[in-house]
Amino acid sequence: MDRFDRAGRLAAYGAALVMAPYALIKVSWVVGSLAGLLPIGAGFNLAGWVVLNTATIGMAALGITMALALVRPWGMRISGPLVAFVAWVGSGFLVAMLPYVALGSLLGDAGTGRASASHGPSMPGWESVLIQSSFVGMGLGLVIALPAYCRRRWPEAFAGRIGDGRAGGPSRAWYAAGVSAAIGLVWLYWALGGPAGLAHPADRDVNWRLLNGVCGLWALAAAAATWAVGRGRPALPARWVPLTVGWLGTGSLFAWSGWKLPITVYLAVAHPSGAQWPEDLAVAALLHAAAVAAGTVMVTALVRARRPAAGAAAP
Repeated sequence: MDRFDRAGRLAAYGAALVMAPYALIKVSWVVGSLAGLLPIGAGFNLAGWVVLNTATIGMAALGITMALALVRPWGMRISGPLVAFVAWVGSGFLVAMLPYVALGSLLGDAGTGRASASHGPSMPGWESVLIQSSFVGMGLGLVIALPAYCRRRWPEAFAGRIGDGRAGGPSRAWYAAGVSAAIGLVWLYWALGGPAGLAHPADRDVNWRLLNGVCGLWALAAAAATWAVGRGRPALPARWVPLTVGWLGTGSLFAWSGWKLPITVYLAVAHPSGAQWPEDLAVAALLHAAAVAAGTVMVTALVRARRPAAGAAAP
């Protein structure tokens, strides 16, 4: 076991440990709201609040299990596609948002604004710190633990360079990359102050602009990485570099838009009081649906591109 593997194992255990407080806090919210001891979040009724937080409890449990799978021997025996899918979604949720958390902390706006509305109307400061620490800790843990696991299980993904003759993706991947680039440009346009496609432009705050800006950049990065890996150009970078960028970018598209799409549809149908987004809900739903589809198509092309082409020498 080399130093990278040892670091990956420590990071995996650390990621599982720091996510535990988040799960416990969410359990307390569900139990407390059902018992009438804790208030529910603005814009939700009791059933919606319980369903939302129960879903996040399941996500936290899945995240803890995934972190342990990256380090325990039984993790190497789990179906590869299952591990890859869970890791893809988890890294899309958490690792891709590390720049957002870092920039938000510098701007003094992390954890505030509309993004924190789902945490509840009277969340104590210590709960906010634990929740943010859980997300950041899990994300940082995955940054180290996931590559270490992948290097052990799929070493071919870490070998070779762009343009070494391996097969690229299907033609639909290029259309998906174009869609991803267009979505990224729209999100960046909104982040920089563009009003088109917004129903309530005055509701934009720093947190909302920063989140759209980071998501927009990841969408553009996913498109660029898919194009580079599939076309074999430029021929200089090691293959694992664009594969990693594409993995995170497509995961961000799929995970965050997959999470926001049902919430957007719910807001458009139910019109709950106290819940209002800057985006036009129809435009937002269209973008999120397209992002989920584009992320799925592009990651499929990236996974296929890591295999040697027929007749080419394996690295």
